[in-house]
Amino acid sequence: MSDEAETSVERWFLTAAQRGNSATDLRRWTAGNTVEPLVDGAEYFHRLHEELCRTQTGDQVYLADFRGDTDELLAGPGTSVGDVLVELAGRGVAIFGLIWRSQPDWLDQSEGANAELARTVSEAGGEVLLDSRTRRAGSHHQKFVVIRHPGRPDRDIAFVGGIDLGRSRHDDREHAGDPQTMDFPSVYSQRPPWHDVQAAIRGPAVADVEHTFRERWYGSTALDLSSPVRMLVDRAYHAGKLVGRDLPPPLPQPPAAGSHAAQVLRTYPARLRRYPFAPLGERSIANAYRKVFARARRLIYVEDQYLWAPFVAELLADALHANPDLHIIAVVPRYPDKEGVSRWPSLVGREQAIKVCRAAGGDRFAIYDVENEAGTPVYVHAKVVVIDDVWAMIGSDNLNRRSWTHDSELSCAVLDADVDDREPRDPAGLGDQARVFARDLRLRLWREHLGRDADDPAGDLLDLEKAYVSVKQSADALQAWHDSGREGPRPAGRLRPHVPERLPRRHRPWAVPVYRWIYDPDGRAMRDRLRHRP
Repeated sequence: MSDEAETSVERWFLTAAQRGNSATDLRRWTAGNTVEPLVDGAEYFHRLHEELCRTQTGDQVYLADFRGDTDELLAGPGTSVGDVLVELAGRGVAIFGLIWRSQPDWLDQSEGANAELARTVSEAGGEVLLDSRTRRAGSHHQKFVVIRHPGRPDRDIAFVGGIDLGRSRHDDREHAGDPQTMDFPSVYSQRPPWHDVQAAIRGPAVADVEHTFRERWYGSTALDLSSPVRMLVDRAYHAGKLVGRDLPPPLPQPPAAGSHAAQVLRTYPARLRRYPFAPLGERSIANAYRKVFARARRLIYVEDQYLWAPFVAELLADALHANPDLHIIAVVPRYPDKEGVSRWPSLVGREQAIKVCRAAGGDRFAIYDVENEAGTPVYVHAKVVVIDDVWAMIGSDNLNRRSWTHDSELSCAVLDADVDDREPRDPAGLGDQARVFARDLRLRLWREHLGRDADDPAGDLLDLEKAYVSVKQSADALQAWHDSGREGPRPAGRLRPHVPERLPRRHRPWAVPVYRWIYDPDGRAMRDRLRHRP
């Protein structure tokens, strides 16, 4: 990496001290990686299936997931998640997994599905555990897969992002939805369209993702549940304790594979039964956002499932106040992922966050949702941020307090050493220069949302201020078409101005505390809260 690129890394990535967790020996960052965005589940699942099929006897697979469905197809008939992993285990591939133990199905969680996947793979010779080692009412929300090839390190790969190995995730850029559906609000139709992003990583950073898995695997063996019945059930599903063989010794890191510097970032809560690798928790994802939001000058682009935390909105508002040329575009789901009474608390944070950002930015803040060509809302599950076409992050975290403090999360920040030669070459004016990875990621997502061909040059979207106007014009045109009763041809594009459902006044007295304490809890240690440490 050149001296100039090294200097940019210092400006954008966290220092070791800024990570805020001296107990981990995870490296600060690595150079020489290739990070490839995989937009929407169909692209990710096909790529994952392809890489799994390349494994041989003695290769290693490490996976962590929030939800997994044994029958979810990766690439057509005969390629279900369960069938593929069972076949790999049967021919001598070492498979190790940590899947969230989950809450019961009657709470709209995935206890049964996760348990079935863990049992299926473990009975075939793998070692997949249901991990209950969370803060109470918390979850393991990390979603990653690492594939290592002893003796063939150039093939090593890691997948990191927001896509679970579960139902409803297998959708493509046309957003007709996954035919294998999970229970979901009816407003998204019987086959909910689903937008998401994962990243494929090659190079030294693969070892950092694997290191995160190893920390969790060996981090604790204590069951956290007080119910004897649940403890017996968990033991039957290999949950809460380590059983069977140890992990293989760590392999040497993979060789350099590209021009991308990558920083692996995490969230872990503070717990009474401490994680040895994060005794007071880790909030490096939140710390990274604080650093880069303060550095933003032209555009913060966000795709997020839960942009609903007022304190996150206050960070965005501070950036808008400090930089009069800064704009923010957020793409979110049109409706919550809950129906009935349970949807009301989820509206609290979104309502407050939008109010704070609009008060700070006025017409420099825009928030949109997505629909497919048939007009069906697309559920935005992606967790992506791009700043000034320089820095980008893809991961499992949402922009809320739960993801920043309470649940386990894993994300990867990327800074490309390759400067983008297209004008404007330095949109922020700070000398960092636009980078190929960040700019291409933004343009690819915007091509999808604006209804353009994947190979559209998108030259009109390069200048960030002009692009902001172009996106607004596209969304306003689609909204006007709907308002006119859909007269005439449908305008190109899938974005519409987001109009959040209002929280009825009669629900506010109970919905606000439920939101604060259950939907978006604080996982910081009490000492950090009392000292107002972020």
